[in-house]
Amino acid sequence: MASALIYLFVVLAIAAVIYLLASLVFGRGEQLAPLPPGSTPTRLPPADVEGSDVRALRFQQVLRGYKASEVDWALERLAGELDELHGRIAVLERQLDAAGEQLREARAGRPGEPED
Repeated sequence: MASALIYLFVVLAIAAVIYLLASLVFGRGEQLAPLPPGSTPTRLPPADVEGSDVRALRFQQVLRGYKASEVDWALERLAGELDELHGRIAVLERQLDAAGEQLREARAGRPGEPED
């Protein structure tokens, strides 16, 4: 019985040493430097969020952290969606301005005619 406990203790000690060495050599997989306590890198402008704002988002790493590849994928997708939506809005605003200008020109060209 005592030899089994000693064997278990030795195996656990070896596993702990291997884990510590691997942690020192490979780190936790972080790409960002640690932040000072009490600060956060997560910032967005109060209005008109652009794709570049979302791409610049960073989340503070904690002990149990997050799976960076999934969050980065989600952020990239959100950034692309925002860029696409801002592009669509710009096209629609230009079309609206052009239609309004055509309407003003049509009304100015026929001052005596009744409107529909």
